Formats: sequence, C-alpha cells, structure tokens
Amino acid sequence: MNNNYEQRPQQRLLAFDTSTSSLAVAVMEDGRLLAERSMHAERDHSSLLVTAIKECLDAAGLSKRELTGIAAGVGPGSYTGIRIAVTTAKTLAWALRLPVYGVSSLEALALGGWAGASGQDAAKLGAWAAAPAEAGRAKPAAENRRYAGGHWIVPLVDARRGQAYTALFAAPASGGWPQRLAPDAIRLMDGWAGELLQRLTALEPQERPAAVWFVGETGKHEAAIGQLRSAALAPVHPVPYELEGIFMGMAGVKRLRTFPADEVHSLEPNYTQLAEAEAKRLRNG
Repeated sequence: MNNNYEQRPQQRLLAFDTSTSSLAVAVMEDGRLLAERSMHAERDHSSLLVTAIKECLDAAGLSKRELTGIAAGVGPGSYTGIRIAVTTAKTLAWALRLPVYGVSSLEALALGGWAGASGQDAAKLGAWAAAPAEAGRAKPAAENRRYAGGHWIVPLVDARRGQAYTALFAAPASGGWPQRLAPDAIRLMDGWAGELLQRLTALEPQERPAAVWFVGETGKHEAAIGQLRSAALAPVHPVPYELEGIFMGMAGVKRLRTFPADEVHSLEPNYTQLAEAEAKRLRNG
C-alpha cells in the first residue's frame, strides 16, 4: 500500500441497517470492527435502534463526536425498516455535521451470508473494504467470465407473492471484494432463477463459477433455487442468513472508499420497482 493510504487519518464509521427483520449495527475503524450489535428485531427497529447505537459506541469507547461518518442501509427491503435507518442516519449526520453514505442492504447481506458460509477470512475482507478503489472508484464487473472458478452470490429478501428483493454479485477465485453483476431489484423468483440459469448455460464449463450461493431469506424460494440446482451447471448452496453488524460495517467502509458521500437532504430509501414486464405477468397470472 502507498504511503498516502498508510498516513491517512483513521475513519471511524457508524453503520446500521434495519431493512429486514434483523437489526445490524457496527462501529468500524477503517476496515476493523470496534463493536457490533446484531439481533432479530421483527417490527421493533424504531425502539431498538437508538439503544443499539449507544451500546455500540460505548463498547467501542467512542462518543458520537469522535465519529467521522455515518452509513445506513437504504434497502431494498421493508418499507418501514428502510425509512427508520435512513431517517436516523440523516438526523445524526445533520446534527453532528458528518458525511452520510447510503449502502445497498443487499450488498451487505450478500457479503455476510457468503463470507460465513464459505469461510472467508474477516481480516482480509476488512482490508479489501478499506483499500482505496482503483482509479478513484470501483467499476462494476463488465461480464461474468472474469469470475471463472470464483463465487456467484445472490442475496434474497422475501417480497411475497413469489417475489424477492435480489441482485447478483461475484467474487473472483483469486480473492477480492465481491463485485456487482446485476442491480438491486424486486424480481419474480421463477423468472430470476431462469435468467441466472441462462447466464450459466451461456458460459463454457471452465468459465463458470465454482459455486452459486443464495443467501438471506431463502426458505420461501426453494423451488426457484431448485431450477439451478437440478441443472447441475455449478454447485448451488442456499444459506438462510440474517445480516450481522460486522458485514454492514464492512459494506459501509467499502461504500465510503468507493464513492463520494451522499447529500444529507437528498438521501432516500431504495424501494425499487418491479420491472414492467414482470408486473404485467404478475397481474395476468
């Protein structure tokens, strides 16, 4: 690493997410976890978040004034949950005059579910998160073949009626931070599984990922996941998972290193919309 990176002032980031039934809070110093709180909160995010933030800061030995940034999961996920996190982040950032960073909740979910299930080293993940982005910002993966022998990661948050909030990320076999291959969106799972199957089929055997990980709220989508499993083009692993503070924290650090801060007043939840073709199919189904 270059000297500028080594001499840069330490970044102390408060990160939290309330987009699902879990509540995840972390305090990070660059890529290193100082403290975290992770719990199953159901619909109690509004009453638990402020307390969890205070507990995290106390455990880290920091005051709010010692923070250098705030990161919040902006979704997609629960409408009410997302609003709680975004409103809290904007309030803190405005009151403390700190930069605020909107983080994809699905990216944090993908990172945590995959890291735990595949045995990734947390220290390496933290270092990858804290490293400066190439040319000032990370670029989305141009195409799937870059990740031959690596891992595909598909986060899932159930959206009812056969739908899920989902995306696609890929981690190279040589190691590194997972990069995005498909945007966050609400999708009909049967169609999404079919699209993923088409992507795999279009690749030569040596170009395919070593494994495909479905992580998050997988239970209600076993049939759709089974489409890929039965095709036997790559090992498919469903991983039920609730987001943990450390991985929300790492995703927040990566966001800080990759893109400029959001403007406090314009930070908004990412509710996502069903693609028009899928909406029509759902109406006519």
